[in-house]
Amino acid sequence: QVQLVESGGGLVQAGGSLRLSCAASGRTVSNYAMGWFRQAPGKEREFIVSISGSGGSTYSPDSVKGRFTISRDNAKNTVYLQMNSLGPEDTAVYYCAAGLRSLIALSRQIDYWGQGTQVTVSS
Repeated sequence: QVQLVESGGGLVQAGGSLRLSCAASGRTVSNYAMGWFRQAPGKEREFIVSISGSGGSTYSPDSVKGRFTISRDNAKNTVYLQMNSLGPEDTAVYYCAAGLRSLIALSRQIDYWGQGTQVTVSS
């Protein structure tokens, strides 16, 4: 089992930044690719970005490249999501995820989910 606990969400003004953290515990976390998804009200869960177990590779869709950056510190078993230039469209619950594979991008690739943290961007 891997337990994931997100933190760092909150209310931010448009144009601002936030850094989310995901603390992992349990099995050897460095074996898992980690990632972030989000879900806005009335919408499906959306993939944002993922990072390999070693931290050497990342993957994200073009829609968030340049604004969202993922990193991990395996010594602290923590994954981070740095979010810049936030807009109201980024308002959602953000979920940390782990999958036992090289990278993750689809919900069916996820073995463990965090409980989510709310991010609200005011205009």
